[in-house]
Amino acid sequence: MSLPAYRAADPVRTYYAFRGGWAFFAGLAFTLSMVYFVKDVGLSPLQMVLVGTVLEIACFAFEIPTGIVADLYSRRLSVIIGFMLIGAGLLLQGLIPAFLAVLIAQLLWGLGYTFTSGADQAWITDEVGEEEVGKVFVRAQQIDLASKIGGTVVAGLLGLVSLSLPMKLSGIGVILMAGVLAVVMREDNFHPTPKAERETFRNMSETFKAGLAVARTRAVVRNLALISLISGLSSEAFDRLWSVKILTGFSFPTVFGTSDPAVWFTVLALVGTFLSLVASLLVNKISPDRMSAQHPSGLLAVLSVFQVAGVIGFAQAGHLWLALAAMWVCRIAETIAYPVESAWLNRNVDSRSRATVISMVSQSNAIGQVIGGPPLGALAGRTSLRTALVVSGLILTPIPPLYLRVSRSRPRRGGGRGRT
Repeated sequence: MSLPAYRAADPVRTYYAFRGGWAFFAGLAFTLSMVYFVKDVGLSPLQMVLVGTVLEIACFAFEIPTGIVADLYSRRLSVIIGFMLIGAGLLLQGLIPAFLAVLIAQLLWGLGYTFTSGADQAWITDEVGEEEVGKVFVRAQQIDLASKIGGTVVAGLLGLVSLSLPMKLSGIGVILMAGVLAVVMREDNFHPTPKAERETFRNMSETFKAGLAVARTRAVVRNLALISLISGLSSEAFDRLWSVKILTGFSFPTVFGTSDPAVWFTVLALVGTFLSLVASLLVNKISPDRMSAQHPSGLLAVLSVFQVAGVIGFAQAGHLWLALAAMWVCRIAETIAYPVESAWLNRNVDSRSRATVISMVSQSNAIGQVIGGPPLGALAGRTSLRTALVVSGLILTPIPPLYLRVSRSRPRRGGGRGRT
């Protein structure tokens, strides 16, 4: 499904461009989304978690089917469809400040996310090769962070006018970005099943079975799926409730004549993103070998310890700046770990089922969030936010030992067919 050469762009530049574009629009949409949910939509802590649960149910339901479709038909097409749906969901969420509309929007952009999840990584891995993709992932993460800063600044300025305005413009922007990708995104190294040989359901079944076999037999993939599940059990509550604690548990100081939450949440997002970018650049500069190591289990174990400490520290903090420091420690560790883990997973998956396996790992996280989110949200309502957040941190404690136990078996190489 390659585009004519006169319209096609370099794959790496295209990947950097749409990762950066999505990061900008995500910063625009999500910087003030929690404030919007609390202030304009009026969601309770349990409703906040349920919003995320609906999103994860959509991811759970569609992650593997959309991954299989991308493995059989086109990764490029999967990415384009995904961004169209994500944009539509964001636009709806901003247009109608009601709980039901927000839930429907989660379904839309959750479905869109599953089309991009795995497909973007599988696409660029095939286009540049398994040996080079680790560097691309790290650089893309840094571009993401820099672009997110721009989106965050714009969100803060627009939020002074209306909390929903950044979300509406983000939805429109993502839809337009999908249109641009339809023109410039090339796909040279993916070979879909010929139409004459395509038996859709049988091929989908075979691709799923191949992906499942990889997930079951390769220690790295199996352990990363389990880690993703545990992370999901914890993350839904923390991701949704940290903003509630900040908004209800602390008073913002007045700076430049304002204590408006829109201003402060923009500042907090900027500081967090800037710190994550600096940390990523420093680690990549000081220890590039660890960032692209074939078996980065030690580095990931250390980073996961920081994540556990950050979540529990945030839960226990009684002072605004201590809480923020703990949260930023957690976010920095996540930022550094993500491209390292992504490259590690991609190196251990054959091209033929790469997107399907990545989708399976992502689905493990969605399952965890669906299972863990509502009970922790209910716990917050029955006891306190602090209790729910502490439990959220304790759930993460098995992750460091799991990283360390991953077998150092040599990753298998695979060619053939492959599939944000």
